[in-house]
Amino acid sequence: MALSPLSALAADITIAIGSEPSTLDPQIRDDGGERAINDNVYETLMARTPDGELIAGLAAAAPTQVDAKTWEFKLRPDIKFHNGEAFNADAVVNSVKRVIDPALKSEQAAYFGTITGAEKVDDLTVRILTSGPDPILPSRMYWMKMIPATYAADAKFAEAPVGTGPYKFTSWSRGQDIVLEKNADYWGDAASIDKVTYRFVGESGTRLSGLMAGELDVITNLLPEFAQQAPKFAAVSGLETTLMIVSTDNEVTKDPRVREALNISVDRKALAESLFGGYATPAKGQVVNPKAFGYNKALPDYVFDLDKAKALIKEAGAEGKTIKLVGEAGRWLKDRELIEAVGAYWKETGLNVDIKIEDFGEYLNQLFDKNTRPDAIFLSNSNELLDVDREMTAVLQSKASSASNSDQEMSDQISAARTETDIEKRQAMYDAITKKSYDLSYLVPLLNQQDIYGFSKRLEWQPRVDSKLLVKEMKVTE
Repeated sequence: MALSPLSALAADITIAIGSEPSTLDPQIRDDGGERAINDNVYETLMARTPDGELIAGLAAAAPTQVDAKTWEFKLRPDIKFHNGEAFNADAVVNSVKRVIDPALKSEQAAYFGTITGAEKVDDLTVRILTSGPDPILPSRMYWMKMIPATYAADAKFAEAPVGTGPYKFTSWSRGQDIVLEKNADYWGDAASIDKVTYRFVGESGTRLSGLMAGELDVITNLLPEFAQQAPKFAAVSGLETTLMIVSTDNEVTKDPRVREALNISVDRKALAESLFGGYATPAKGQVVNPKAFGYNKALPDYVFDLDKAKALIKEAGAEGKTIKLVGEAGRWLKDRELIEAVGAYWKETGLNVDIKIEDFGEYLNQLFDKNTRPDAIFLSNSNELLDVDREMTAVLQSKASSASNSDQEMSDQISAARTETDIEKRQAMYDAITKKSYDLSYLVPLLNQQDIYGFSKRLEWQPRVDSKLLVKEMKVTE
């Protein structure tokens, strides 16, 4: 992919991301490319500091709890969307109702499972309603982007976003780039970058070449073996945990012996060192991020045992049988290489592994399709909520988001745990759930990965714990 030189304007920057957004509607897909753009266009009621502390965003302060099922937010006054619409309680109510509407079929539903609605109290006061006690409701409102009540119904909404954020949408050249410009009327502190261009560069080597040539200012997913070659680089403990979601209902993988073999046949330590140069650590028995509430400290490491894995496959009568492994390439650091490496491990057990690398849009279709589940599908799961509920309702709870099991008992346990307000009881409930998932190999957790960024000499920026690319926190020095 050819890259043109950077603009001569010192306050213009170019960021390379691994995949083009499938949409710029901030509520419909769970798409990292979309978020990389829209995190700068849209805002949320709650925000986080770069080190992860939850603070007020569009809300004037932290919410107050009216009762067990009602949270009240006071809103900042005199904020407008980029098209002039007022940000007020009507916008919040519309944002909530739209994203939880089953007709929207939002892939983000796992983030908002307890939310049942919203009510306007007055122009600057709104109440969020939940199905039961929800101790992490404020964190959920760090994820839900606020959209304009009127423009959201416009046919252009998904391709020309309008938010309250520090940057305004300018253009989208399909297959090439998206351009944002600084919002001169932004309600908060003014950003120093005037314009940011996002280029879609799926190949990691091309991203690095563009950075080295001075054509790019920020690249994501910098290859660890080339980190020292970048003009500047930063590696921070991220929120991503890679895994394979295994179907417990498909012909071959419904046998727990096969699923156990898939887990113990993967040498995670070798993957962390050989593929990621030590910028990753083996996931310890679970997909829950070690930084998140609900992490089960008692689960053991997976022990690599290829001989036992082969024996399990033979015992299950699965030798020579085919399993389909679906993945993508370019969205996450070394995703194709990781998928192919795991597939190779699985083949060593005696299985025939059919690896399908799809373009990102089709990959998302298969990830969220509840009717036809692949035997295994790759995912790099992030946890911006910093709470176990994110993983439970995304990849474990039956019929939710991208889960591939039909364990109704576990689903009920997850529903009960998410409304438990006693911290110790809640932790114990999640410990039992993650232990069951471990024992039955519902998932194949792989690695907890660091985020590795490369940036130009002129760019100053401290990467965030939540992996957001917030341009308002960047500046150039020339």
